[in-house]
Amino acid sequence: MSEAVAVLAPAPPLANVAEARFAGPRALTLDSGQVLPELTVAYTTYGELNAARSNAVLVCHALSLDQHVASDNPVTGRPGWWDLMVGPGKVFDTRRFFIICANVVGGCMGTTGPKDINPATGQSYGLSFPVITIGDMVKAEAMLLDRLGIAELLCVVGGSMGGMQVLEWMATYPERVVSAMPIATAAKHSAQNIAFHEVGRQAIMADPDWCGGDYQRHGVVPSKGLAVARMAAHITYLSEAALQRKFGRTLQDRQHFSYAFDADFQVESYLRHQGRSFVERFDANSYLYITRAMDYFDLAADHGGVLAGAFGKLKSRVCVASFTSDWLFPTAESKKIVHALNAAAANVSFVEFATDTGHDAFLLDVPEMFATFGGFVSSAADHRGVKRVG
Repeated sequence: MSEAVAVLAPAPPLANVAEARFAGPRALTLDSGQVLPELTVAYTTYGELNAARSNAVLVCHALSLDQHVASDNPVTGRPGWWDLMVGPGKVFDTRRFFIICANVVGGCMGTTGPKDINPATGQSYGLSFPVITIGDMVKAEAMLLDRLGIAELLCVVGGSMGGMQVLEWMATYPERVVSAMPIATAAKHSAQNIAFHEVGRQAIMADPDWCGGDYQRHGVVPSKGLAVARMAAHITYLSEAALQRKFGRTLQDRQHFSYAFDADFQVESYLRHQGRSFVERFDANSYLYITRAMDYFDLAADHGGVLAGAFGKLKSRVCVASFTSDWLFPTAESKKIVHALNAAAANVSFVEFATDTGHDAFLLDVPEMFATFGGFVSSAADHRGVKRVG
C-alpha cells in the first residue's frame, strides 16, 4: 500500500530588515539644491548575495507601499505587497536572486522623511523637510547599494511610482543596470494624475488637525483628510469593471436606502475602510511629499524634451509592461517609453496584459505576467551566468 506524500508550499523567504545611515554636512544633496545633513535608509533584503555580487535585484515600491515586499508588514501584520512575486520558486526566486527594497526618501517606514527629527532644531521636520524628487529617491538607493558593495544590478523592477524609479535608474545610472522592468508607469506625470494628487493634498491640508503640517507637535493626526486622500486615490487604482464586478450597487448590511449619509452601498463602505486602514500606517506629510515627487517627474525635461535622449547611454535589456484596463497609467504612456527606447537603439520588449482589474493588476495574480517577468529575469540571469545560490 503506497503512502500519501504531502506536497508542501515553499517556505516564505527569510527577510533581513536593516538600516543604512549616512551623515555629514551634505549627506544627500537634493535636486532642489537643498541638503539632508543626516539620512537613514530603511531597507529589507531577501535571499543571499552571491560571491560575484552579480545576482542583486532592486525592487522599487509604489506611492503607498514600502520595503516589506515579501514579509509581514510590522505595522499592519499583513503579508508583503509582492509576496506573489518574491520568494523561493517564484518569479524573483530568492534561491537565485538577492532582492533589495528600500523605503523611499520622504517615506514613513524608517527612511528619513517629514516625521523625523531635524538635527538642526531637535523637532520633527514637518513642512521644513525639503521637497524631494524621484531622482532624489534613486540617488539614495544608489548610496545604499554603494554601502552594500553592489556595483551592478542584475535587474531593477517596479510598478507605478516604482516604475518611475526604474526609468530614473535607466537614465541616471545606465552602467549599473543589466536589465530593467518599468511596469504600469510613465516617463512624466499627466495633468490628470497631478489633478488627482492635488485633490488628495488639499483634503489633508483642509483637515484642522493638519495644523499647518505641524500636527506631531500638537499630538494629533489629520486622519479625516488623509483618509479622504486615500479614498480618492484608491478609485484610480481600480477599473469600472472591477468595481462593478466586486460591488455593483449592492447595499451594505441593509435591505433599503437609509435616506441619510451613512455608507448605504458596499463600495462606500469599502472606500471608508481603505481610508481608515491607510491612516494607521501612513504619515500625512509623507503623502504630500511623495505625491509632489511624482508630479514633478518628467524624464525628458533634462534632455531638451526628447525622451530618447534620456536613454542614450543605456545598454540594458528592458521589458516595458502595461495593462489594458489601467487608466491611471494607460498603455499609451508605456508605448511612449518603448518608442523612445527604440529611437535610442535600446534592447527593448513590450507586453500589454489583458485584465480588467485596473492599475493595481501588477500587485495581483496574473499568470501571464508571472510567466513573462519570470522568463525575462531568468534570461538576464542566464546571460550573466547567475546560478542558484547554495
